[in-house]
Amino acid sequence: MTVVGLDDTDSRERGMCTTYVAAQIAERLAREPASDSSPSGPVSRVCLVRLNPAVPYKTRGNAALAIHADVDPNRAFAIARDRLESLAETADDRTNPGLVVTGDEPETVPSDVSAFASRAIREHLEIADATALIDKHDYRSWSAGNGRGQIGALAAIGSWRARSTWTYEYISYRDSSRCGDPREVDHESVFDAAAWGYPDVWDTVDRGEDETVCVPHTPGPILYGIRGDDPDTVREVAKRIDSEPVASSHLFVTNQGTDAHLRDGTIERVSDGRAYRLDGRVASEPETRRGGHVFFTLESEPAGESRLECAAFEPTKRFREHVRALRAGDRLTVCGEVADGTLKLEKFAVRDLVRTERTTPTCPDCERTMKSAGRNQGYRCRECATSAEGKVERALERDLEKGWYEVPPCARRHIAKPLIRGGFDAPTQCER
Repeated sequence: MTVVGLDDTDSRERGMCTTYVAAQIAERLAREPASDSSPSGPVSRVCLVRLNPAVPYKTRGNAALAIHADVDPNRAFAIARDRLESLAETADDRTNPGLVVTGDEPETVPSDVSAFASRAIREHLEIADATALIDKHDYRSWSAGNGRGQIGALAAIGSWRARSTWTYEYISYRDSSRCGDPREVDHESVFDAAAWGYPDVWDTVDRGEDETVCVPHTPGPILYGIRGDDPDTVREVAKRIDSEPVASSHLFVTNQGTDAHLRDGTIERVSDGRAYRLDGRVASEPETRRGGHVFFTLESEPAGESRLECAAFEPTKRFREHVRALRAGDRLTVCGEVADGTLKLEKFAVRDLVRTERTTPTCPDCERTMKSAGRNQGYRCRECATSAEGKVERALERDLEKGWYEVPPCARRHIAKPLIRGGFDAPTQCER
């Protein structure tokens, strides 16, 4: 078995995408003769691996690709390099394609390579980190530009051993002559197909925003991409969509929708450029700022000595209403990337809600609000002469319940896990 890893082949402006390049290489490898030990053909799978979404030099979706093929490694390297040199957008100085090829089995790549893959999903790595491992294991490699694509290419090589949870995406591509023109995809058919495939297929549409999430807005060859838990179902949903002619399609095995980027942490030890799962208590009332962004402060427990600003930005749409419903004292688990000292909320769980508040008492006779009787003298009704020793507890009506809340599909990152996939430790409020 041979594993071909590649990354960072797409232009930010002209719209080339790494999945298309990988599909083209896989198609070419599939024409190679299959061995007797591989009756299904030379290419067994193509893995689409989303890396740390918080790195500043990422591509749009920060995807690396691995092709598992029963092809001689030297032959696979030659084919992949030829296709990369013709397809990768090397004229864009921000595009730095990389290629790594090994004859290792995907399940038995060296442990340091699989560890590298895990780190690439959650941390920041340097080009030298990748080249050192490539040299150590004598892998075949090629790169252009500054060589940064070798990081993702090597991470893709180690991903199959590093990850145990996978999902699927079935991507349909346009005819190259149509790239740059508006996509012709029937809106209603996408919603009908999404309803048929739900919940095994998710993030196809956003019903609240009436948006076809699976159809890109950027230029490029992708017509639509269907994500889900079952390969047959994502294919069937794609078949049910009415659109312009599909030039080609490919099934990818992915780490999308898995929360693979999140790490457990504590408020006092977070760092920019990483994504976390944190526990804390709301320390400030949510505040809506210019642009519609909603902010609040989360503090550590029990002492509350460490604080972290959390934000639900305007593109998260209706999710902000859940954030606005928070009150100081609520206990939460929050998930998201930290940048510039602020956690960008992807989802949160309410662990405990403040159910009462201390308020000025009312007079039992006239039901007017009492007034202060003076410093440390309690409260008194000036009309009835009734009195109270201090403030009283009053029940609060809350618009939240305990459980998980998430951003809508239109705002979800590729790698973030939708609540509908299950496995969460509290009730879920799923967005569709």
